[in-house]
Amino acid sequence: MARDINKRLNQLSVRRRGTDRLGRLAEDAQRVIIAKSIGDEVWQKRATGQPYTRYALGAMQAVDEQYTRISVETAERVGNQLNDGLISAGLSVLFRLQGSVPLDVHIRGVSDVDLLSLDASFLTYRTEGALSRSGFYTSPTSRTSVQVLSKLRSEAEKILRARFPAADVDTSGGKAIGISGGSLARPVDVVPSHWHDTIDYQTSLLERDRGVTILNNKVPETIDNLPFLHIHRVHTRDQLASGGLKKAIRLCKNVKNDAIEEGRKIVFPSFDIAATMYHADIPALSTGSFYELAVLAETQRFLDELYHNSSKAMALRTPDGSRQIFDTAEKYEGLKALSIEMDDLAKEVAKEQDFKLRQTSELSLHDSRQTLLKAFVAPAS
Repeated sequence: MARDINKRLNQLSVRRRGTDRLGRLAEDAQRVIIAKSIGDEVWQKRATGQPYTRYALGAMQAVDEQYTRISVETAERVGNQLNDGLISAGLSVLFRLQGSVPLDVHIRGVSDVDLLSLDASFLTYRTEGALSRSGFYTSPTSRTSVQVLSKLRSEAEKILRARFPAADVDTSGGKAIGISGGSLARPVDVVPSHWHDTIDYQTSLLERDRGVTILNNKVPETIDNLPFLHIHRVHTRDQLASGGLKKAIRLCKNVKNDAIEEGRKIVFPSFDIAATMYHADIPALSTGSFYELAVLAETQRFLDELYHNSSKAMALRTPDGSRQIFDTAEKYEGLKALSIEMDDLAKEVAKEQDFKLRQTSELSLHDSRQTLLKAFVAPAS
């Protein structure tokens, strides 16, 4: 299927500026978004006459810091209102951010922010851990995680409706309460949760090693995960890659989003995209600190390798080590679909960078990558 690069460039710009989600914002926030959307971003002034190259460069970039700051501030505002209401209801809570916004791999100017609402009066722990074996946990309770989190969720829903009467409070989700509109500058997903003290946390006492238990209200059941360890490990590996890993993750997410907009099916969750690219070649990604298109070259190469080597793909685990990344056939099919998209993008960008390649009827992926690895794109003038 043919790719309309001009349409993709427009979609990328709209997505990054947040003008595609104005209906989810307060009127004041809408006006700010519209005002800020006037004029081009830096990436839009580069690679004049080379639309595929411009798209690739733009798809790698972090969302404007101001957009991200407003997202975080909005989540903090929701947390403050929740905290006041929950204290009045006799509940003590802590708040943390999880997901793509604190990791800075979100691709939308108006991006939902995941706000963990942690019940501070209750936790679970691994009995094999050092603190448990030393007798640290000395307050047994008959309460269960489902009971605690169901109560927290019920109270949070009431408080959000009362404190933000003009906002849309969506309680249909199993894991999060969505709130948007009204006076809010960004959508926020409130996730009722409590701490889960892992074996590693009981030794290190580092919050990054501490687990979180969330509620799936539709069953109901609880789910344990390690959101802070994921953020820490991806961020640390990105630093080794001189920023190239996060660029690769954003590139994949943008290409996936645009392919879906064009009617293709790609079931490959954002978390799993980040987890997959975590295993890409770090020295190759770090080359992108100067030869930026090397990030595209390595992203294409690695996805193509996994496309043709299902055994390697199936052996990959999430950065926190908790599970296999491709735990469903649908996800692996999603990876293959994204790989095809990245093949096409790499070839088109390579042709823009090398006149000889434009004259080649059967352009190989190897030749495309070699061109991308040494292509220098001048900064905006």
